[in-house]
Amino acid sequence: MTIWDALIKLNNLLDESDPDTELSQIDHALQTAEAIRRDNKPRWFQLVGLIHDLGKLLYFYDSKGQWDVVGDTFPVGCRYSKKIIYYNFFKNNQDSKNPLYNTKFGLYSPNCGLDKVMLSWGHDEYMYHLAKEQSTLPQEGLAMIRYHSFYPWHQEGAYKYLMSDHDIKMLSAVKAFNPYDLYSKSDIKYNINDLKTYYTDLIDEFFPNKIVEF
Repeated sequence: MTIWDALIKLNNLLDESDPDTELSQIDHALQTAEAIRRDNKPRWFQLVGLIHDLGKLLYFYDSKGQWDVVGDTFPVGCRYSKKIIYYNFFKNNQDSKNPLYNTKFGLYSPNCGLDKVMLSWGHDEYMYHLAKEQSTLPQEGLAMIRYHSFYPWHQEGAYKYLMSDHDIKMLSAVKAFNPYDLYSKSDIKYNINDLKTYYTDLIDEFFPNKIVEF
């Protein structure tokens, strides 16, 4: 389907893990994108605001519940940081009993780069891979999508020992995006039809093939 059709489908999803809004996900997408647009950020930045949560489409297809699509993300294959929300529940995860996964670096090496690290699966990781393969978004935009729920990293400073020099630049990009994701939420409902032309043109600019393989 097209990116716009996918956004319309999100009109049927209310993220139960988000305490800051009772509106649908398309309302959140438009609020985020419009806040970025008002600040005259680059067009690719505006598009990231529009599609950053589009991976929540997984909920409609192969999900056992919102818990396996939404929420914070974290690395797997190495010791869990105590800065991950609900850290205490990892004791019920079989990985917590694997000696290799319970070392500081686990499967990885110092400063290997987060692009070498496997993150927990969810809407961020899904949309990141989709956009990486089918869009012309810059690396900063892809990082914003992949890491926007990686709060232990961009908010709490965890996992710095896995970062490469490239990740330092990407961290700045994610931090620039995060306030728009968090603080653009309001009770405002934009008229979708009023904004459709602007955003479909924007989508076509960065997704050369109008039909996207989801």
